[in-house]
Amino acid sequence: MTQPASRSVGHYQYEERDRTFLQERINEFEGQVRRRLSGELSEEEFKPLRLMNGVYLQLHAYMLRVAIPYGVLDSRQLHRLADIAAKYDRNYGHFTTRQNIQFNWIALKDVPTILRELAEVDMHAIQTSGNCIRNVTSDEFAGAAKDELMDPRIHAEIVRQWSTLHPEFTFLPRKFKIAISGSPEDRVAARFHDIGLLARPGENGPLFRLFVGGGLGRTPVVGQELFDSVKEEDLIATLEAVLRVYNAFGRRDNLYKARIKILVQTIGLEAFRKAVEEELARMDRSAYRLTPEHVAQIRARFALPDLKAPADAADVLEQHKKADPVFARWVASNTHPHQDEGHICAVISLKTPGAIPGDVTAEQMHGLADLSERHSFGEVRVTHLQNLVFGHVRKDQLHELWQGLKALGLAAPNVGLISDIVSCPGLDYCNLANARSLPLAQKLGARFGDADLQAEIGALSIHMSGCINACGHHHVGNIGLLGVDKRGAETYQILLGGDAGENAAIGGILGPSFAEDEAVDAVARIVEFYLGQRQKGETFAAMLKRCGLKAFKEVAYETV
Repeated sequence: MTQPASRSVGHYQYEERDRTFLQERINEFEGQVRRRLSGELSEEEFKPLRLMNGVYLQLHAYMLRVAIPYGVLDSRQLHRLADIAAKYDRNYGHFTTRQNIQFNWIALKDVPTILRELAEVDMHAIQTSGNCIRNVTSDEFAGAAKDELMDPRIHAEIVRQWSTLHPEFTFLPRKFKIAISGSPEDRVAARFHDIGLLARPGENGPLFRLFVGGGLGRTPVVGQELFDSVKEEDLIATLEAVLRVYNAFGRRDNLYKARIKILVQTIGLEAFRKAVEEELARMDRSAYRLTPEHVAQIRARFALPDLKAPADAADVLEQHKKADPVFARWVASNTHPHQDEGHICAVISLKTPGAIPGDVTAEQMHGLADLSERHSFGEVRVTHLQNLVFGHVRKDQLHELWQGLKALGLAAPNVGLISDIVSCPGLDYCNLANARSLPLAQKLGARFGDADLQAEIGALSIHMSGCINACGHHHVGNIGLLGVDKRGAETYQILLGGDAGENAAIGGILGPSFAEDEAVDAVARIVEFYLGQRQKGETFAAMLKRCGLKAFKEVAYETV
């Protein structure tokens, strides 16, 4: 049993001024809600106000999106989210690809009360929507992974503070997303963000590789490298300059051409770089300089876990694996090596085959919060692939944690495998969607739910979206599915060959769309073809490159 958790392990600990700011913001929004409910504000007038506070109007109800900065929660916060799910929603929450959580059945009159309850545990919903800088995402293994080059969370917090209610960037041409990782491999899809940052240590301090103009949606684009080695002291100034250029020159006359990716494509990377450099030259750089002292102040508000483990912790884990093959399979797929030899990172799959990806019940949230107290210093991380992570688990306690997850129905051994499906809420909730995503995700999860089959297939990702806005990141899955309206019927296009990592790629469309059950069968034929034709050790991406899209297309459509 570990010691009681420090409530600040893994994320920034609020000061009183942070809490005062939240209360002032809630008081302001409460008045706006009151005016909307009384009819003093029309829905059109209220829309920009609610969006800046994370409130959407969906098909059936209001939805509240709660920010989880760089994807880190503590146990008291997760308990509070569970309470909100039980009291104000339908007993569950939905973790998103932006490392946030959504409540899909919220009454507008309850929103100010919910925001006050969130503020009690240092949480909010500010800038989780609207044309502003959204939640900054980060590597789910930050500060824990054995292969990490640099912990990016401190700088993610600095970017969060800089971007929150920034007076120039509150109403940008369109939403703006930033991700930062410090791992040798891209674990945040940096090249598919408006700005993606890959951090590494340098001889004289941290350096940041900066990608700009990436994104999915109607026009998927792989981001381009703007700068290779931004110095730590220049990080905020550089971000400021990029946003200023975008804010000045981004399209505001066409919703579909308003993202920074369109600006970069239109004027070209070199012209965009020149504009940023000219903006930097005009700025008072000293006002934006990130000093070692400032970084140290932020770092001091992050508590470090006390990584003490018995000398035989690794041996105990090996014994548990030998004694229990089912546990051993879970360890093989759902863990990541830790910096400390006595600890390990455990990934909790929210993709039990046949379940809705990313959904967690209030009871499960309470259970996970309790388990995190016992096994991971009260810290829970949210991944951009809609799973959760306990970052610091003692190896000798991993089997006990797994048993606790089994009791919660959250011990699926499928992370990175075919049933670890990423999906947006689709037409079941979203008024922008053309088709439902969740029933298809459930059918595919059940179709490939057998653990032996998943192990045989190996690493293979499925992503799906209910519309072209691509909230399920369908362009970057090995297999992607996009919901389209075909003469009033819900159908699904299949894409193959996407990759969100170092070899970033956008999937190619196979051909005409399928009906729901036909899409499940087509995916099954694609997977069977892969199993039958792959060479030893060949990944799905490698075989697709060798055989070509046409070969897979023939298989997908052979009985249609």
